[in-house]
Amino acid sequence: MTTIDKDTICEAYLEVRDDNSPSNWLLCKYDGSNIVLASKGENYEDLPELLGDDETAFVYARIITGDELSKRAKFVFISWAGQNLGILQRAKMSVDRSLVKSITQNFAVEMAAGSQEEVCLEEVKTVLAKAGGADYGTGERD
Repeated sequence: MTTIDKDTICEAYLEVRDDNSPSNWLLCKYDGSNIVLASKGENYEDLPELLGDDETAFVYARIITGDELSKRAKFVFISWAGQNLGILQRAKMSVDRSLVKSITQNFAVEMAAGSQEEVCLEEVKTVLAKAGGADYGTGERD
């Protein structure tokens, strides 16, 4: 049975949610049958290289979106299943995802990813923009 380090992950989650905190993402991975906080950071571009092709992981991130007139923070939850995972590992992750989501409850978009391209910042911003509706920006800043 999978357990989760709720206190440590919750603390990191609150940091990511806090606009005054430099942390803007957290990464949870398995340590045996326990889901733990593996890392957190200030630069989203550092995150994709921490996701391996032979592992499962969960990401919660604050992404700044909007146009030149309106910037806002949006949150994304990403379930990572590396390309080299077997069916049983993927099935276990799908069940355990609810444990992590019980802590990281507030997000605009939930994504499933298995390649570095799917979690790059520009791709995540594109998914968030599509989910956010209208985008009235002119593309120029005064």
